This record gives sequence, C-alpha cells and structure tokens, in this order.
Amino acid sequence: MTEAKYNWYKLADNINELFLNENKLMEVEVGGKKICLVKKDDAVFACVHKCPHAGGHMANGFLDVHGNIVCPLHRYRFNVETGRNTRGEGYFLKTYNIQNREDGIYIGFEKSRGLFS
Repeated sequence: MTEAKYNWYKLADNINELFLNENKLMEVEVGGKKICLVKKDDAVFACVHKCPHAGGHMANGFLDVHGNIVCPLHRYRFNVETGRNTRGEGYFLKTYNIQNREDGIYIGFEKSRGLFS
C-alpha cells in the first residue's frame, strides 16, 4: 500500500501562536480552504469548517467534556481525531492531518488525483 501524498502548509511556529486566548476553536483559511482548528489538551486537530448535517460553522461550537467538537446548530458531536459522529446520527466530519515538526505545526491536504493516477 502506498502512502498518500499531501500538500503541507505551515500553520504556525507553535500552538500558542494559533490559540492566543482561551477559545479552543478557530476558523482559518489555509491553501485556499476554510478549516476549523481545534485545541484539545496540548494538541492541534483540524476538520472542515462546516458541519456535514446543516452547515453550521464548527468554530462557533464548543468542545464537550469528552473532547468532542459540538456543532452550534443542532449539537451534533464529532470525535476531533477521527471525525466520527459520536451519537450515531450517521454523519462524518472530514479531518485533516496535522504534523508537529521542529520548525512548527503543519496541516496536510491530500493531493488531487488525476483520472489515471
């Protein structure tokens, strides 16, 4: 099995540069995509910026006591690491790869595959 190829974008030098206040969710644009960044404990996670159910902006939601991201519209809950819906409604929140490197925090977007790739 071959490893998926990613385009990597630097988000910041460190986590404190991203989350300057107590808010653990933020919406940013990276590589032409709007995404939601999540601070859970001392780690950064990333997902699409809109809920797959009704399009609520995830950054306007919150993290519950279990560390799940909660949509502000209908309170759908998703695991920030896997994107799985935790209450069984059947929705899936797309997540993105994050890497902590010596020179900063990076997000990876899968490269588009052509018709014959």
